[in-house]
Amino acid sequence: MTNSDSSALTIFNTYKTQNYESKTIELRSPILHIGAEVSQLNPFEYVQVGTTIYLPNPEALAQALLKQGGRFLQDYMATIENKESITSLIKVAFGDAWQDKLKQISDRRPLWTQDEGQTISMLRPMIRNGIGQLYIPGSSIKGAIRTAIANCFLNYQIPPNQGISAIESELRKRLSQGGLGNNQQQKFVDDTLFMDNWFGDYSLQYQGKEYHPSSIQNRDILRAVKVSDTSPLVKQTRKNKRGKKVGFNSPVVAEVIVSSHFQDWLAKYKAPLYVEMVRNVRTEFTITLDQEMLSWFHHNQGIDIPFSTIDDLLRICQEFAQQQWDKQVEYWQNLRNNRHRGKSLNFDRVWDNFYVKPDCPYTLRLGWGSGLFGTTINHVFAPDVQQQIRDACGIAAPNFAAPKSRRTVVNSQGDIQYVPGWVKLNVRG
Repeated sequence: MTNSDSSALTIFNTYKTQNYESKTIELRSPILHIGAEVSQLNPFEYVQVGTTIYLPNPEALAQALLKQGGRFLQDYMATIENKESITSLIKVAFGDAWQDKLKQISDRRPLWTQDEGQTISMLRPMIRNGIGQLYIPGSSIKGAIRTAIANCFLNYQIPPNQGISAIESELRKRLSQGGLGNNQQQKFVDDTLFMDNWFGDYSLQYQGKEYHPSSIQNRDILRAVKVSDTSPLVKQTRKNKRGKKVGFNSPVVAEVIVSSHFQDWLAKYKAPLYVEMVRNVRTEFTITLDQEMLSWFHHNQGIDIPFSTIDDLLRICQEFAQQQWDKQVEYWQNLRNNRHRGKSLNFDRVWDNFYVKPDCPYTLRLGWGSGLFGTTINHVFAPDVQQQIRDACGIAAPNFAAPKSRRTVVNSQGDIQYVPGWVKLNVRG
């Protein structure tokens, strides 16, 4: 390292010490799923044996097939090309020892399933890091924090002429004109309506000079916030206070029930999904706030930035979580258990384990299954606007409140018990 490099590093470290607030955050969740780039695995990427799902390492499997000789490797490549199941190939290639070989080269996931002998045809994988470990990307956490901040802007910071009524008016106009008719319009409608204004309409004042960056990324107040990826979700066992062993970060393949309801609020069965999830999540990540950089940002219409500390961010997330929770409590209070299409839809455990409590015990909702209320500020709009947005952007359900459907998770005993995505965030001491 040259003297110049050493001097620059010293200056940077001094800046960090004086201006960075950084906290390690413990993240806990009953169960969650963060989607990968692909929405479902191909049949050649997993093997089901009874109530266990095997995820073979492709390189290890190819090497094992090559050692067996013959055409096994070529058959494996053909299976991949045709997107077919590899189960029969593995049985033929390794004979009576096929299950032992599968265990050697695969990650294993217990399959929570209600019916003995039930097979799955589609499996949604969870995201992995570069070395194949399950984790939660910092971008997913930061995206959820951004939505919570948008909710805070709307509730406390925005002048009336830019608030809910103005946004609703523009939304109604666009909906009536078919302005949310394609994926591109749907994806960016919130940016054009309010997000670009609330997060990006800033000038920067630095060392007595005012700057007006042309790129909205450079004007985004969340430039000052860095969120790391979580530690890998590695399965582990610890003893609780009573000395009982408890498993954490347990990967499972769970049956997820997609349900809605009829006009009389009897539950309606829509579809099952099989999803790679992590149960009893315990991990941590780091939030870093550059308070000096944040002070550079001045909104061009005088809107105040609603946070100046990491504790402010966590409080904003908690407030948003409570508003989502209130909507969920209202939904689950109205829903009536039912048997539909041969499926018992008994949601008593969901109510008892989650929504019986009026005060939300969680800080944020993350990932797949969090729904329209978890990923947008849709809950603040009038019910008819919520319905129109749902009908334009999703599956239309005229005359039903939006969102109509919910996702719940079946436990290993076959009971509907969990709601995915709720997380607690606690500052580590």
